[in-house]
Amino acid sequence: MELAHSLLLNEEVYSQLGEVQKTEFIFEWLRFLEKLLPATSQADIREKQNKLIEQLTSLLTSSPGPPARQLIAKNLAIIYSSGNTFSVHQTIDKCNELIRSKDDSPSYLPTKLAAVVCLGYLYKKLGRILGNSFVDTIGNVLKAMKNAESQGRYEIMLSLQNILKGLGVSAVPCHRDIYKAARSCLTDRSMAVRCAAAKCLLELQNEATFMWSTELDSVVTLCFKSFEGSNCDVRIAVSKLLGNVLVSAITSKQGTASAKQNVRKISFEEALELLGTGFLRGSSGFLRASGDILKGTSSVNRDIRVGVTQAYVVFISTLGGPWLERNFSALLSHLLDLVSQSHPKAIQSQMDVICSRRCISFILRATVGGLLGEKAQIATAKEICQAIWKLKKVLDAAMSDCNVETRVGTADVIGSQHMLICALEELGNLMHGIGTTAAPVLQDSSAGVLDAVISIILHPSISVQLAAAWCLSCIAVALPCFLTPLLDRCIERLTALKSSPEAVTGYSFAIAALLGAVRQCPLGIPHCKGKVIMTVAEDLLRSASQNSRISVQRMQSGWLLIAALMMLGPAVVQHHLPRMLLLWKCVFPLSPKDLETEKSRGDSFTWQVTLEGRSGALCAMKSFIVHCGGLLTDEVIQSLLPPLPCAIDLLTQLPSLNKTYGNPLKPSSVTYRKRLYELLTLLPPKTYEGCFSAILKELVPDLTQPDNQMTASASYLPSLCHQNELTLFGPLLQETEHRFIEEQLLLVNSITGGSLEYDPYSIYEKASEGDLVPKPLPPTLSIIRAATRLFGLIFSHVTESQRLQVLEQLLASIKQAKGSRQQIVQQNVVSAFSNFLKHLASCKGDLGSEEIRNGALTLLMGALESNNPLLRCSAAESLARLAQVVADSAFIAGLAQISFDKLKSARDVISRAGHSLALGSLYRYLGGINSTQHLNACVGILYTLSQDSTSPEVQTWALHSLSLVIDSAGPLYHMHVEPTLSLVLMLLLTVPPAYAEVHQSLGRCLNALIITLGPELQGSSTTVSALRASCLLGCAVMKDNPDCLVQAHAISCLQQLHMFAPHHVNLSSLVKCLCVNLSSSYLLLRRAVLACLRQLVQREAAEVSEHAVSLAKDNREDFNPDINIREVGLEGALLILLDKELDPKLCQDIRETLIHMLTTMAVEKLSFWLKLCKDVLAASTDFTTIASVDTTQEEEGAQGDDELVLALENDERSHPFPHPRWSTRVFAAECVCKIISQCENAGDVHFDVALAQEMKQRDSRDDFLVLHLADLIRMAFMAATDHSDQLRLSGLQMLLILVRKFAAVPEPEFPGHVILEQYQANVGAALRPAFAPETPPDVTAKACQVCSAWIASGVVGDLNDLQRVHQLLVMSLNKIQIGKEAQNQLYNEGTSTMEILAVLKAWAEVYIVAIERQKKQSDVKRSPLVTNSMDDSCRSHASSADELLELVQADLGNLSKLWLAALQDSALLALPPEYAFQLPAEGGAFYTAETMENSRPHYQSSWAMILHATTLWLTSAGFLVGDSDECLTNLSRPVTPTTMCQDSTSRAAVKSPEDVNTDRFHLVLGISVEFLCSPRSDAAMENITACLHALHVLLDVPWPRSKIGGDQELSVELLNVLHRLIVTRESPDIQLAALDVVRQILFAAQEHVKEKRRSAEVDDGAEEKETLPEFGEGKDTGGLVPGKSLVFATLEMCVCILVRQLPQLNPKITGSPGIAAGKPQLLSENGSKLVSAALAILSDVPAVCSPEGSIAVLPTILYLITGVLRETAVKLPSGQLSLTAAASLQALKGVLSSPMARAEKSRTAWNDLLRSALVTILHFWDSEGPHQELDEGSLLTAITIFILSTSPEVTTMECLQMSCIEKFKLALESKDPIVQLKCFQLLLTIFHCPNQAISYPYIHSLVSSVVGKLQEAEKSKPENAAELQVIQEGIKVVAAVIGVAKEEHRTDLVARFLPMLISFLLDENALGSATSSARNLHEFALQYLMQIGPQYSSVFKKLMASSPPMKARLELAVKGNQESIKDKTTSKHVKTPGKSSSIQLKTNFL
Repeated sequence: MELAHSLLLNEEVYSQLGEVQKTEFIFEWLRFLEKLLPATSQADIREKQNKLIEQLTSLLTSSPGPPARQLIAKNLAIIYSSGNTFSVHQTIDKCNELIRSKDDSPSYLPTKLAAVVCLGYLYKKLGRILGNSFVDTIGNVLKAMKNAESQGRYEIMLSLQNILKGLGVSAVPCHRDIYKAARSCLTDRSMAVRCAAAKCLLELQNEATFMWSTELDSVVTLCFKSFEGSNCDVRIAVSKLLGNVLVSAITSKQGTASAKQNVRKISFEEALELLGTGFLRGSSGFLRASGDILKGTSSVNRDIRVGVTQAYVVFISTLGGPWLERNFSALLSHLLDLVSQSHPKAIQSQMDVICSRRCISFILRATVGGLLGEKAQIATAKEICQAIWKLKKVLDAAMSDCNVETRVGTADVIGSQHMLICALEELGNLMHGIGTTAAPVLQDSSAGVLDAVISIILHPSISVQLAAAWCLSCIAVALPCFLTPLLDRCIERLTALKSSPEAVTGYSFAIAALLGAVRQCPLGIPHCKGKVIMTVAEDLLRSASQNSRISVQRMQSGWLLIAALMMLGPAVVQHHLPRMLLLWKCVFPLSPKDLETEKSRGDSFTWQVTLEGRSGALCAMKSFIVHCGGLLTDEVIQSLLPPLPCAIDLLTQLPSLNKTYGNPLKPSSVTYRKRLYELLTLLPPKTYEGCFSAILKELVPDLTQPDNQMTASASYLPSLCHQNELTLFGPLLQETEHRFIEEQLLLVNSITGGSLEYDPYSIYEKASEGDLVPKPLPPTLSIIRAATRLFGLIFSHVTESQRLQVLEQLLASIKQAKGSRQQIVQQNVVSAFSNFLKHLASCKGDLGSEEIRNGALTLLMGALESNNPLLRCSAAESLARLAQVVADSAFIAGLAQISFDKLKSARDVISRAGHSLALGSLYRYLGGINSTQHLNACVGILYTLSQDSTSPEVQTWALHSLSLVIDSAGPLYHMHVEPTLSLVLMLLLTVPPAYAEVHQSLGRCLNALIITLGPELQGSSTTVSALRASCLLGCAVMKDNPDCLVQAHAISCLQQLHMFAPHHVNLSSLVKCLCVNLSSSYLLLRRAVLACLRQLVQREAAEVSEHAVSLAKDNREDFNPDINIREVGLEGALLILLDKELDPKLCQDIRETLIHMLTTMAVEKLSFWLKLCKDVLAASTDFTTIASVDTTQEEEGAQGDDELVLALENDERSHPFPHPRWSTRVFAAECVCKIISQCENAGDVHFDVALAQEMKQRDSRDDFLVLHLADLIRMAFMAATDHSDQLRLSGLQMLLILVRKFAAVPEPEFPGHVILEQYQANVGAALRPAFAPETPPDVTAKACQVCSAWIASGVVGDLNDLQRVHQLLVMSLNKIQIGKEAQNQLYNEGTSTMEILAVLKAWAEVYIVAIERQKKQSDVKRSPLVTNSMDDSCRSHASSADELLELVQADLGNLSKLWLAALQDSALLALPPEYAFQLPAEGGAFYTAETMENSRPHYQSSWAMILHATTLWLTSAGFLVGDSDECLTNLSRPVTPTTMCQDSTSRAAVKSPEDVNTDRFHLVLGISVEFLCSPRSDAAMENITACLHALHVLLDVPWPRSKIGGDQELSVELLNVLHRLIVTRESPDIQLAALDVVRQILFAAQEHVKEKRRSAEVDDGAEEKETLPEFGEGKDTGGLVPGKSLVFATLEMCVCILVRQLPQLNPKITGSPGIAAGKPQLLSENGSKLVSAALAILSDVPAVCSPEGSIAVLPTILYLITGVLRETAVKLPSGQLSLTAAASLQALKGVLSSPMARAEKSRTAWNDLLRSALVTILHFWDSEGPHQELDEGSLLTAITIFILSTSPEVTTMECLQMSCIEKFKLALESKDPIVQLKCFQLLLTIFHCPNQAISYPYIHSLVSSVVGKLQEAEKSKPENAAELQVIQEGIKVVAAVIGVAKEEHRTDLVARFLPMLISFLLDENALGSATSSARNLHEFALQYLMQIGPQYSSVFKKLMASSPPMKARLELAVKGNQESIKDKTTSKHVKTPGKSSSIQLKTNFL
């Protein structure tokens, strides 16, 4: 293929190829040429132009296929437009000559067609350059058309369209001729020709004025004729033509026509009238109508009506939204008039009525729903309301004029009913779409929307009542706040007007519809409504027999209400179940005998009432089983069963009843059968197996004796079991999702559209996908559907003999039936049989004997050759299911063989199509595991059939079957991939584009092949490259196909290729194709585009976006998508599409695509994304300005002020998103939240103003989130204050995120302030509306969360400012204290629980923050290091902390009670099911017993914060509040948690404060332990943290500590729970919090032990000390029992933490009991904190033990502490200790100073163990290898701790003492000044030790070394600060030794010391030039001399006298010093404390 990539055709290569390859090679070259020519320079083209034209014209005559001829034509046109045009006329003449040729052979046809196409493109591109030659050309082409066959006519029409496009106005001379030719083609028998003619005429009408002036009427009639017998594509093309012609007629400008012509303009109304005639009368006059009537069809062909419907939509859409807005009232009155009494043709039969109504609904949906923004839609809703009021007035007049009896028959009533239904349906649709944004309309009393709808409920027609009920339910779904009031109003009216039949049915429909709406309203309705409705229903059923006039209505309504009640779910229904089962039992007779007596007694009317009642009961049971499955226990099923046998008995007697009483009973009996069938299908077959044969006897006639009236319609009943792919079969079900006719297609095929009046019970059910209104089928059809389902179920459970008998019966009845009737019976039987096979396969059943198999085969083979394609599909699938069920290879091979033989012999289209599909289905159901031989044969036959060009239908079916085989065969198909691919390519290149369905099947095959090849497509071998090139070539052919479904297949194939071989797909051209089709009018094409885009942006979002924008900027003529991608980018285009799109699946894809793009690119293109979101949100409509559309518009206005239209359109275009829907705005708000989280992941710079500004200055392209904060706040504000509740929730969520993320961001221009402070007014204003009384509770709950976050964030310091938001919380707190009684209950009680808990949680958060701030404050005040400079800011913070606490304090009394009550509720709801009996019967403080399940999630989300706040309150009050009853008087809620689970009577006995405290303590502890025991894996981390903080706070106070300390079991239990938590949660925060609690528990135990010891000592007196019992763990034995021991549990936990951070501590891991491991290491910050916390706990453990116990645990503790020291004592350059080393030294000090070390009973053992530990530490030095890197300073410190903290007998053992001294000596000799310094500091502390036995040996051994060190320093002066510090410390050590030396040695020491000090002094000259170190040393030495000299004056004087040089040196130094003595002393004062403090800090654990 690469060889085809050249400017000229490579003829040498071309000549060597085979025929098939030649066509591929040519196509590839032409494709390449098309891309290359525009990029080639004119000079190059001219140079090779002649050769190129020669090559292309020679191709023209070589019979090119359809895709090739298009490309040849395009390339010729490009060459002539870029190069010179000398030879263009020769080419045109050549083409004309080819067309004139007399050769009519099929082989010459492609050449002729190519010439026609070529002419079209040449004129399109060159246009007027070609002069007048067009007259001849057009004449020639039109002449050729007279003899042309359909392909020729098709191409000629398209070519003429191109010629007209190129010539524009200059083609006027030929317009009439073309018009005449196209007229005849518009009614051609070939559908493709009709489409082409419509396109040609559409182009013609741009310039040919006569088409929309003088010839307008005939054009319109012609279009109507064209619709007759049309298919979907024709209707689309012709409706487009018709719509556009009418638009031209209305908006024509005089200037376009020549001045002479006086163009006739028509008004909008006249145009509508023209369309209306087509809608009502079709294409015929009155002459042909009689013929139609004789045939029995409707006088208006349904195809015409649907076509006209689409023309209306095109017409209105082309005029545009603003036009529609202005003229809506005219449109509405015209459309409603179409179904009024004045046009009886539209409403002749029920089918006509439904079709007409659907058409009108469709027009309104497609225009009002698709073109208008929310603002205009609301005006439209008011307009529709006006229309309803008008119709109501007419109706009222008609009703009052006539007698009660005759009123239902009056023409006005019947006439207005369909108008009302259409108006009500559109009003419902509008309301449903607008959502809560529609609130202002409903509150506007002048519009009276609700009153209008409710007034219609009393209409005498059931259809209208149902439409009104459905409209009410839409209003309720849109505005949930109206749901309860509407229910109340309807219940109240129903009860008041119980004696009016209209009121009973109308209001019960309304109540049922509203109950159906509850499912879509998350906030629900009050629980008590269920009870009220149940009572009303019972009342209706009871009173049904009282008044015979309304018996039927009451019976129906009663059961309807019960059935609808089931929609409320098990929680409501379980309370009414017993009453319902009782009613169910009573409605049927108890025994067959009673049924007999009933039969003999009744008359026609009583039977009608009885059957209605029983049908209702059956439906109620069905509804119960479907919606309350949770209640369907065995017990309930048993109580459902008794009436069933009687119900089935009655079923068998229906035929005789019908005979007796005739027609009046027929509808009721059909309904009864249907209901019973539906119920039985839902019940387990076992429960009624005794009745199987009776039921089957009834089912068989239902399937085989259809009513005569059905014969016409049911022939098209879609089979129940064909697959999705098969729906694409035959033109019947093709394009089911085409946008314009989505709802109409069914109608076209005369499947009677469903309608509500067929089954009023469906009013509460959910409508099917893509439909808002439920559309049940007529009973005669739906009973067959029910019968086929039940047949399938029962037939799979009966015996073989019965099966055979029934099957024979069914086959016999098919044989007996004749004509179309036979087809219906066949269809029903096959459907039923297919259901049976499904059930059999699912329960792995056995089909039975050979006879049954043969019977089944006879049935299915007959259907497989039916001329109804749907039946063939069904049969093919059933055949495959049959093979699956039989599962016998011989049988399967036999089945395949039958089809093989049939295909070889049969010549008729039908059987070949059916059997080819059968092969594919067999393969699909039995998978690719069958023999390859079968596969080869199958593929061979399908190949042959696919090439049968005489029958496109066979090709289509065969190719579809082939695609199924490829899909199912998987890897086995590899050997066939190449031939199949070349077959597919060959067909793509040769099959005419008119056969779209063949191309669609080819698309499916190509897709299946690409999937089979899969990742292999990435390979580089020649075979793979060739396959890949073929796939790409196939995609290219399909992409240029005119059919949208083929294009959709091309896109999905490219998508697959991009997934498997991304580098080989040209992304730019793919993106171009996607953008062009992004807003296609074909739904399936848009779906394919979006599915592909979604995949692309997951991998290459940035590239896709860039390609789209650069293509838009290139302004190429072949790139003109409808949306302005250049300005808003692809992202904006997708947002615009999302706003217009109505298909839910597509909307989901768009959202996902945008979210992928956002996650990839939002941070880089931040401004762009934020602007997009802001544009969408800012376009929020302002509803206060809505004015009703002016209904009295005059005709002139309507005729079109063109300037105004243009102005309006321009105005709309200036804003990228004129009126986005609320759902789009909600999505934009969610996007903003996602952008914030993306920025958070991108880095902190997005949240740092100063840094962001600095980086922005450096590079202006950088962009940071914090710079857009003002926009973000504005967006959140706009969303939070919108009319739409969903948008308000999103806005508040955005605000919450902003507050949390930006609360701590400082404002660089005003230090001490944060950036959010300036937006406090916006935040307050955004929150205030959410607390208005009418706001829904979910919005208020979210706002509470934002309030608490805002107050807690600390952004606002000023109390007055804070109070604004605080006041909102106070308001809501007061509201919840009023109690349930006072609240007007609009929603379910669960919602008030949600609101109350949200308020309490918000207060809890604020209180927690207030307490934390106060605590921080007190910590800051206590800390001595606070410098003066910090005082001001601290004071302001302190005051704000106190103020915040004061704000909460005011309400704390009430809050604490409410919190405790909420906690008590939460505890009760957390009980396992087995303790359900302990729950209070009436519910808790904030939930009712009935809404318990709904309330649980609300408690789960808020208890943790409330728990934390409650413990803070309890501990701050010290558990001392004697609460009981003092504040309860002002609370109407029973909030006394002290009365746990007791009823109010037991509250008389007032509890003591101790009991109250104990209850509260156990409540808090119980909730915490219950939660921490097993937090669910999805439990929020903040809940766990809050719970741990609460426990920590609880144990901060002595009283709870004493409770825990005194109860060892409780402590151990708590520790075990915490241990499990630490093991299961990796979060360091949680682990640290848990360790804090452990420490508290240990502290509590210590206190308890101390207390017991103290009291024992007091009691027993001092004299009996020896016999005191041992307190603490381990008692006398020292044994610790795992599971019961607190110490053991604590150790376990510490070991767990330590070993997890330092695995080397575990001897098992390091491999030996000794200590051998890697280098010491620094842990992470979190790791260090955890280890430090664990060590701190370890050091506290001995205090809880008895002496014996302490001996038992000491080895473990010492091992762990020394182990941590060994592993983490890393040398740090600054000489500091690592956090863990410091912690281990601190812990060591804690253990060594334990009183147990000195207790009599344990002292000896302790001493031994401590010596061992010391030896271990001393060994750390000696160990070779890794541990020589240990920090000597830490080890020396450890030794020092031992020396000073243990009793002298531990360290004064000679060998140990020697070792220690040795280590110090080593340290003194160290080269490292830091080690020396540490050593001197530690020696200083040892020398100061008061116990001389300890200090003297060290002084004796080490003082000489110290002095030696100092003498060395005399010679070499210190060079840096470190060395200086060492000498200074040395001087201090010697000074200390002098201080403790005995008198006799002291003089000697002073005499040695003074010369040393003097040697450090400098004289005057030296002082000036000395280094800073030398100068500092000089000053230090001088200072010591000044101190020591006076103390030991005699020695001093003696020394001075003996050494004059020394004396002179000292004098000089003193003199030099005196001049700056003042400065020096100050600096000395500053320096020494610094030094000493640093020493103190480092050795503070000594």
